[in-house]
Amino acid sequence: MKMLLRQHLTFWFVVALATILLFSIAAATAGDEASTAPGREMARQATKAKRPGITVDHSRLPALNKPFNSGPEITKVCQSCHTEAESQFHQTIHWTWKADDNIRGKAGYSINNFCLSSNKMQDKGCVSCHPGWNKSMDSINCLVCHGQKDINWEESFNDLKEFSASKDPDEKEIAKEIRSNIQTAAQSVGLPGRKNCGSCHFYGGGGDGVKHGDLDSSLAKPNKALDVHMGTDGQDFKCTRCHTTKLHSIAGRIYTAPAATHRKSLVEDDLVSKITCESCHTATPHKAGSKLNDHTDKVACQSCHIPTFARVNPTKMLWDWSKAGKLKDGKPYKTVDANGKEDYLSIKGQMKWEKNIKPQYFWFNGSIDDVTTKDAIDPSKMVAVSRPVGSRDDKNSRIFPFKVHHGNQPYDKMNKTLLAPILSGDQGYWKTLDWPSA
Repeated sequence: MKMLLRQHLTFWFVVALATILLFSIAAATAGDEASTAPGREMARQATKAKRPGITVDHSRLPALNKPFNSGPEITKVCQSCHTEAESQFHQTIHWTWKADDNIRGKAGYSINNFCLSSNKMQDKGCVSCHPGWNKSMDSINCLVCHGQKDINWEESFNDLKEFSASKDPDEKEIAKEIRSNIQTAAQSVGLPGRKNCGSCHFYGGGGDGVKHGDLDSSLAKPNKALDVHMGTDGQDFKCTRCHTTKLHSIAGRIYTAPAATHRKSLVEDDLVSKITCESCHTATPHKAGSKLNDHTDKVACQSCHIPTFARVNPTKMLWDWSKAGKLKDGKPYKTVDANGKEDYLSIKGQMKWEKNIKPQYFWFNGSIDDVTTKDAIDPSKMVAVSRPVGSRDDKNSRIFPFKVHHGNQPYDKMNKTLLAPILSGDQGYWKTLDWPSA
């Protein structure tokens, strides 16, 4: 019966767009007003307290001074002290990949106009951002977020196994070196840094800067001209300075849920998270009497402070899946643009990258309206797979800057729903270049 349904499934391509909120803040213009602005002083007070340093030298713990043959062995050691961490983390969006409704999310029915859907994907690149060991849903890899050393864990453990089994003395020495590197990396533990968060968030959608336009590898070590908060020559903030964390749950927007449902500052409530500009800078950040203060109830700070995005690395602005499947000399091929980015891949279709892009502006109250594979669409019109919710008449809405990404993707002509084809694996489109079987 399944085969019969598959044979009668008809599909076509529909034009879709997605709006992506921009939130990295460029350096403010220098000047007397900027230096004396109350909002800047409030931010200094809100952020001046230093976080306590790490009180444990993990390299001195006996449990971590032993050989490790697998990632889960390291996790067990972590859990011997951090007894509640696993149960806490299993409740978070970073582990479940689902919203509370169990419908939206990468592990649910959510869809986008980049790689379409990550659900049921078998590709290592697509599932590498799930924080388990080697695609495992059983054991958490604590070091994805807390590791301070650059190491390819899967490759290291595979090499360790191979060289340890060798009878060649030189390869035995290589095995010892690999084991030492693994042990050093397991002992190098700290609070999450920009590179930890960026190992996933910089590369979402299959490459550096694909999705967001303001989140890419340039933020690993930015200067303050690129990001006034994260600049290494300025505040040198980590992501968690604003995306505050409680019991491993990280503050921020989760699918349709707003990042914040109030407009409080730390001046008003010292328990408020630092997730919005107003949290630190207040709703009147400029000098008393400044006309700019009159606009903060309708215009988001980002609308002025992010005049352009993708200022260092290009970001993807178009993905046309309908052009996929072309061959040259009977083989898949690719082409690259002036930025060195792939603008055509047989397995992915036509793509367009841009730099220094002016945002588009929409009313936004913090919520996103998105389309899932369960929702009916009108294929005769452009489909907004995700769009900001808000209006001029909504007291909680302000004008925010967004990146708008356009796509052309498959949909089910019978049910009028967007499709989430299998892309990876033996039956996936990337191998077969056959849409019906995918």
